[in-house]
Amino acid sequence: MALSTSLFAGVSGLRNHQSMMDVIGDNISNINTVGFKGSRVTFSDSFNQFIEAGTNPTATTGGTNSSQIGLGSKISSVDRNWNQGTFEQTGISTDLALQGQGMFVLKSNGQTLYSRAGNFSFDANGRLVSSQTGAIVQGKVANDAGVIPPGNNLENIQIDTSLKLPAVQTSNISWGGNLQSNSALTRSEKVTLNGNINSTLAIGASTTPSDTTVYDEAGKSYTFETKYNKTADNTYDLEYKVLDSNGDSVLTDSSGAVVPSKSITGLEFAADASGNYVLTDASKLNFPSTFADPSSPPNPNQVTTSNSTLNFLIDPTSETQNASTATLSSSTDGNRTPNVVSGSVTIYDSLGTAHQVAMKYTKTASNTWAWTATVASSDTADNKAVTSSGSLTFNSNGTLSGTGISPTNPNLTFDPSGGAKQEQIALDFGSGFSGVTQTSTSSVMSALSQDGSPSASMTNMSIDQYGDIVGVFSNGNSKNLAQIMVSTFSNLNGLTSSGNNMYSSYANSGQARIGSLGEETNTTIQAGALEASNVDLSTEFANMIVAQRGFQANARVITTADTLLQEITNLIR
Repeated sequence: MALSTSLFAGVSGLRNHQSMMDVIGDNISNINTVGFKGSRVTFSDSFNQFIEAGTNPTATTGGTNSSQIGLGSKISSVDRNWNQGTFEQTGISTDLALQGQGMFVLKSNGQTLYSRAGNFSFDANGRLVSSQTGAIVQGKVANDAGVIPPGNNLENIQIDTSLKLPAVQTSNISWGGNLQSNSALTRSEKVTLNGNINSTLAIGASTTPSDTTVYDEAGKSYTFETKYNKTADNTYDLEYKVLDSNGDSVLTDSSGAVVPSKSITGLEFAADASGNYVLTDASKLNFPSTFADPSSPPNPNQVTTSNSTLNFLIDPTSETQNASTATLSSSTDGNRTPNVVSGSVTIYDSLGTAHQVAMKYTKTASNTWAWTATVASSDTADNKAVTSSGSLTFNSNGTLSGTGISPTNPNLTFDPSGGAKQEQIALDFGSGFSGVTQTSTSSVMSALSQDGSPSASMTNMSIDQYGDIVGVFSNGNSKNLAQIMVSTFSNLNGLTSSGNNMYSSYANSGQARIGSLGEETNTTIQAGALEASNVDLSTEFANMIVAQRGFQANARVITTADTLLQEITNLIR
């Protein structure tokens, strides 16, 4: 009996080590299988035969131990190793690798399966499927607004690759940037008349006109032209004109009627202590040429104009009169460039046609700037430019005051060309330091955002680490299309393999817990990569040697037992 026990114990050892070689062979054969998880086999001893039972100790004798002879070994378990595999970059956007314990959820012929293999592709119907089996990846599909529904109800991930976005009409433009606080006013402040009047000029004659460019509060340019008309010895009338770009006068008389020119009369020159002839009428040396509001009573020393945003001084105090050659000239604010800060933005109408809104900022007073938004005539239905304007008043810290935006709700309304519906665009200048500010840094203004867009077709698709499938469109916008969901289990080793890198839930795996990628499942996705097999080849080769030696040793037990049995049978010869 004892020899047959050892014989069968050796046979069990052969079988078990053969199973160990089967597991090792399976691991090695799947060394390059996507998402493969290697397995290991463990052994345990089988039942033991009692030779002698143990006894309890007594007062006079000690206890004895039980004596047992083992009956061989058996396979205790075959366990799968769920450790993370390394990532192999593929560059294919639909290749997905999981980092964490989650499993892709797939449907095949109505059966729910789970997998770590993420070699997916889109089929002819736009469904995301396993490249191996055609099993459909499960998740949630966004609605038309790009919103992923809440909950964890799964459906086939199906994307319309010919998806188009309709045009969105612009309804809001947000502006931001800085307006330099120490900038000069935009409008011209002073015109200086320089040079000499030839004293030999005949009474009733005029000097050659000289001109300079002046600017209103909006930065619009005008030509300011002056000449002297000699009325008596050493006495002149200063005649001036203010002309727009068409050469038309913008000067008005006290009644508001446009006049071609105006004059400052009775300017007298007299010799000073050095013998130079200079202006002597003190009341006219700093003549304020203020283009007043026509609704205000005109000041006798004011010049009135149809454009109330022109306001500058004429300074003739540097001019002289002598027999030298006439050298009259004029300059505005030292020939400085008017301070105009510009920005523009492309907006879209209801048909997706692009239009330009030009924004202009001009300084009108300390801490106060005027703004003007303009749509060119070529962008309007009646071929007339449309303008909206207002002002911005800043606090001493450079932020917009609570009532500093005028009008309170600034907007720009126009009828676009091409048949689109009327546009009414809110102009958002922000608040605090999050919008338009006024500090000592340079002036830079731009549109932070506008909420319109043209119609567009989908040009690309990406999958982020949280499983969100995002469509990228030809207008630069993006939209959520779907979200991949994953499943986690209380006991991964309770899953059963269904082949093709698929697993099914089973008795001891626990219920599948469906969740989104991220904190909920502690799992993320790497797009453009695949998870490699986690089989360690060096470990498998070492285990192969152990299995080989174990098999070899058990074979020796059998041959030795056979030899002993042969000796016993030889006793009767």
